[in-house]
Amino acid sequence: MTTLRAFTCDDLFRFNNINLDPLTETYGIPFYLQYLAHWPEYFIVAEAPGGELMGYSAAALTLCVFTVMGKAEGSVAREEWHGHVTALSVAPEFRRLGLAAKLMELLEEISEKKGGFFVDLFVRVSNQVAVNMYKQLGYSVYRTVLEYYSASSGEPDEDAYDMRKALSRDTEKKSVIPLPHPVRPEDIE
Repeated sequence: MTTLRAFTCDDLFRFNNINLDPLTETYGIPFYLQYLAHWPEYFIVAEAPGGELMGYSAAALTLCVFTVMGKAEGSVAREEWHGHVTALSVAPEFRRLGLAAKLMELLEEISEKKGGFFVDLFVRVSNQVAVNMYKQLGYSVYRTVLEYYSASSGEPDEDAYDMRKALSRDTEKKSVIPLPHPVRPEDIE
């Protein structure tokens, strides 16, 4: 049976198998520790019965092997207070079990409780598996961010979709009305 639990500092030394995926953004230990200190409720790990990590999510008013990492950010006055999914990754051997959907659901619940208007995330335009999964979860493309992801080995930088899902506080769904033109990373607030 899979256990969903809070991410701990010890998990930083156990989730490399999840982060080896070329489509997973990886960060330095200080970055993960900052999220853990500021938004611990948004940093969740899925653990298999044998103790191996299956995935994680991190978010700020946002959502490890299965982990989600996120945070809460934005302005309440401008109706931009929202949950942001910073990272969502599931180890290859645990994919297609519904873990990503469950982590996203938890992140959305936390964002609702914190009074967010929407949840957003960035995903590579080329990552159609993830784009389709997010669409199935009710997310839509709000805007394209040009050259958001830095490329390696001389490749051109890659665009990202900023995908959003309105929460109950956004009764008019204003937060998900698509922008008619792409933006640059420096234009993102």
